[in-house]
Amino acid sequence: ESPDPIEAIKIRMEEMQLKPVDLINELGGKNRVSEILNRKRKLTVEMIRNLTKRLNISPEVLIREYQLNG
Repeated sequence: ESPDPIEAIKIRMEEMQLKPVDLINELGGKNRVSEILNRKRKLTVEMIRNLTKRLNISPEVLIREYQLNG
């Protein structure tokens, strides 16, 4: 089974040697990056579009459902 959207993002960040701060423009701020990567907030359509371009991840992977923490 393929990884959920957040795992896919983390895997691609590792492959591209990116840090969370590198996704500020795509996700809308440092706090937003943290909320997304820690599963406190869902990805928006705009975030998915931005991540598709930046990380070259298929939108189909990013639109999958995933559980939030807390």
